[in-house]
Amino acid sequence: MTEEYDVLVVGGGPAGCPAAVQAALLGSRTLLVEKNGALGGTTTVAGVALPGLFHAWGRQIIAGIGWEMVRRAVEVAGDHLPDFSRWDLPHWKLQIPVVPAIYAAVIDETVTNAGVDLLLHTMVGAVAWRDDGWDVTLCTKQGLVPVRARRILDCTGDADVVALAGLTRRSNPHRQPGTLMIRLGGYDLDALDLDALERAYAEALADGRLQPGDVSSDSIATFLRNRGENAIHVPGAGAETSAAKTAAELAGRRAMMRLYTFLKGQPGLAGLRIESWAIETGIRETYTIDGLVSITEEDYVSGRMWPDAVSYSFYPVDVHRPDGHGIDIRPLRYGTFPTIPRAAMIPRENGYLAVAGRCVSGDQAANSAYRVQASCMGMGQAAGAMAALAARAGCRMQDVPVDDIRAAIRRYGAIVPGDPDAPRTQPDLDHAVSDA
Repeated sequence: MTEEYDVLVVGGGPAGCPAAVQAALLGSRTLLVEKNGALGGTTTVAGVALPGLFHAWGRQIIAGIGWEMVRRAVEVAGDHLPDFSRWDLPHWKLQIPVVPAIYAAVIDETVTNAGVDLLLHTMVGAVAWRDDGWDVTLCTKQGLVPVRARRILDCTGDADVVALAGLTRRSNPHRQPGTLMIRLGGYDLDALDLDALERAYAEALADGRLQPGDVSSDSIATFLRNRGENAIHVPGAGAETSAAKTAAELAGRRAMMRLYTFLKGQPGLAGLRIESWAIETGIRETYTIDGLVSITEEDYVSGRMWPDAVSYSFYPVDVHRPDGHGIDIRPLRYGTFPTIPRAAMIPRENGYLAVAGRCVSGDQAANSAYRVQASCMGMGQAAGAMAALAARAGCRMQDVPVDDIRAAIRRYGAIVPGDPDAPRTQPDLDHAVSDA
């Protein structure tokens, strides 16, 4: 007998986990499908274990299910949250370091306690719309398994289910590079001749032992100072097919080994070791959907209050150059509070499926900002409510009253744009903050 669900969530990352929990808490029979052996996505499997940003200009703008999981993981680890009142600090200092193992376990508990059915090590092989619902084929360890879902949330980050359903995906011609997360140890930075290392680094680039993008900055000293974290760019990394993802993984590890071999041979670095590494090369950009609306850079940086806004987002425009060499960071104007519209989550061609996360409809600059983890958590919770309400009413996602979505997520701790006590961008604020 085919299992039947009200809501199927595909992808257990920053967007998918809050989405599944929210749908289940609203009474929907919910299945969460994840291709890896742990939930958390970018935070756990790709090693970017510092979710953010939940605050803007000293005010919390994203709370609810995702925030509570992060806060709980910090508490269990015995760590402390940053001082969010220090909005003048560089944005990365207001992200929240978590222990990936603890965070993954906290998500497990949250998801299962909410009553979500969970399948790890599972992918979607086919989807088709039939008789007011979706026929879905899951690829499991035991073979192909059919399930039936009234509504689907694609939280894969790549709009994989959207493509399987025959719907349109959009891609920029020059995508941002990926990153392989590692952490180095075994050396004393103060004992190194950094000038000599910079010269050796330039020579290695010139003779091909290292490649542009292996280090995302112009300085090997900066790479070592940061212990190699979030510093290896993988130009051309894609995730749209298994072949492309395989190529990205191989390219990431080749870059890691080029750097390791080069550094190990430098004076003072004989004891260099790789203390940790992510098993997946993190992907910044693949596809966005052709949504009912599309978020432009101007929409984002102006803090547009969309009439159907269901969550906030906050991060500078953060475009990593396609050649892997450098980052174009454009901080937001002081007092700007960007919002995410419900319509950007819904494919123009079919309203019975929606997305949450980085594949929400938008241009490259806007996407480079709203793709981050806290923003994905906020829009994921909203998408979970929307799907549950649409399944209950038997309607399209865009036909669910926005006020009903807002009421549902408000009940579970979300901060709702447009509420009387929620922040709003003021058009007369023109104080620019260069390092926010």
